[in-house]
Amino acid sequence: MELTVGAVLEGKVKTITNFGAFVALPENKTGMVHISEVANTYVSDIRQHLTEGQDVKVVVIGAENGKINLSMKRLEPKPQRENSQRGSNTRPGGRPQNAQSAPMRAPTPPPAPKTADQLFEERLKQFMSESDSKLSGIRADHRTKSRRR
Repeated sequence: MELTVGAVLEGKVKTITNFGAFVALPENKTGMVHISEVANTYVSDIRQHLTEGQDVKVVVIGAENGKINLSMKRLEPKPQRENSQRGSNTRPGGRPQNAQSAPMRAPTPPPAPKTADQLFEERLKQFMSESDSKLSGIRADHRTKSRRR
């Protein structure tokens, strides 16, 4: 039996390492599931997800130079994100695909305008920091000039 990419197989976990797990496949072949291909969530310790001797279902994602790359997470359904940055839950017109899955939220009001006192404080802080940097530059110049004499 030739292993082709996309083939779903049953196997048994032989060895677990920090970077993945080696799985015994049919016909005395061995493939590896990289730690990033174990689950749809972040896996910091593979031993929390797999044990040696465990029967697993895997899919072949690559087979080159006698090495067989496997995945377990590609057989799991992808987790649904409730609120995506890219707006994948909206149609091209900007309307939600399913109004029940994405509740409408009231837009947040813009921040209140700054008062005259707040504006003055900001300008004063800016002036003070610019002044301090100019003074430190002048002092550095004065020190180097006095040493040259």
